[in-house]
Amino acid sequence: MIMEMRVYRCLPGRLPALMKRFDTLTLKLWDKHGIKQAGFYTTLIGTSNQELTYFVAWESLADREKKWTAFQSDPDWIAGRAKSEEDGQIIDNIVSQLLVPTAFSAVK
Repeated sequence: MIMEMRVYRCLPGRLPALMKRFDTLTLKLWDKHGIKQAGFYTTLIGTSNQELTYFVAWESLADREKKWTAFQSDPDWIAGRAKSEEDGQIIDNIVSQLLVPTAFSAVK
């Protein structure tokens, strides 16, 4: 198993729009494409309260490539993303890390 950690830093005041997009659009499309989320978090204490951090569980790099590519090219995602940004850009930058569990990890 591979865990992907993604951190989205939003433009000032745009975190609610990103969270709405995940809640009403993105997660439904992830279900359609077999993408398994493993948790979403906002920052309580840290460098920015304009961040959304989440984890996705993948079976392999090939699994990620196949499912993520299908999701990114889905016409419903392309249209929904554009609609969610009608009031302006939401995300300033995205950091993604692909992680593998250690031998002593509780999550494998």
